[in-house]
Amino acid sequence: MNYIDFDESRKYDLILLGRIGIDFNPAYSDDVKEDFKPLKKVHYFEKFVGGSPANIAVGITHHGMKAGFIGKVSDDQFGDFVVDYFNEQGIDTSNISRCTNGEKLGLTFTEMKSPIESSILMYRNRVADLQLSVDDIKEEYIKQAKAILISGTALAESPSREAALKAVMLARRVGTKIIFDIDYRNYNWKNFDEISIYCSMVAKESTVILGSREEFDLTERELMPGLSDEESAKMWHSYHARIVVIKHGMQGSTAYTRDGQKFSIRPFPVQARKGFGGGDGYASGFLYGLFHNWEIIDCLEFGSAEASMMVRANNCSDALPTPEEVHAFIAEEKALYGDMIARV
Repeated sequence: MNYIDFDESRKYDLILLGRIGIDFNPAYSDDVKEDFKPLKKVHYFEKFVGGSPANIAVGITHHGMKAGFIGKVSDDQFGDFVVDYFNEQGIDTSNISRCTNGEKLGLTFTEMKSPIESSILMYRNRVADLQLSVDDIKEEYIKQAKAILISGTALAESPSREAALKAVMLARRVGTKIIFDIDYRNYNWKNFDEISIYCSMVAKESTVILGSREEFDLTERELMPGLSDEESAKMWHSYHARIVVIKHGMQGSTAYTRDGQKFSIRPFPVQARKGFGGGDGYASGFLYGLFHNWEIIDCLEFGSAEASMMVRANNCSDALPTPEEVHAFIAEEKALYGDMIARV
């Protein structure tokens, strides 16, 4: 069923705006394997491109979709690393620019203590991605995309905040669909009021909204606090949202469509390597199905499968799968657990 009418004449399926960083994960290869342990005891790391919108860009590209990116990176070897990686993946980098005042890419060090206990250590002082400015936002570029994905982290500080809002305004003007990944991270935000004010501004203009229950609570805090999932979906549908996806971690997730339907899914069971990265896989898989006019329940199943594949992987970018790999994973899981393992 066609829930959203994308302009098929446009060059890019999706342009993403927001965070690009670098992840340092405990090494886990044939040559070196760091077992589960505290971060302070890890000696060997592997370096990967990270950041939720960057990972989603990689994910949809692995699915054969055409992606572009609007972002800011450091003017150094790490900036070279991420731009070169995007180019190798086939992601358009024409609207990724370099910082001019020495700001650096955000660095994330991953701690993996056990299959159910992991955390991250962030370095984001004077971070490059939040230096994105209104001058970096070009109407002609946004006009070339079927949709633009705004990452909520881009709203945490100026000048990135104003740049993201300008991109939303231009997208509305030129008919580019807006996808809002609330993507709450507690770093950089100054208080809860700011989160609600700026995230709700983008959510009101968005065609698709993705987030956890916590993220919706933060977004709705100044509008209408204490809503149930159904009430949240109804409120956002009263603006521009066609689809609202609310996630509850291991309890699963539900998509609410503007015509009053709801569809729910559970995670596929896997042995986890880390407790994060699943959301980027989830978004990549869900959007792949949505752009191909799948039924919503099939979009959810594909996204849920990709999320499970990512939490068992040692990184959040290189390991993003192809459609064939996701379909094979779903078939394997159903053979083990039954056809309705993920469906509620």
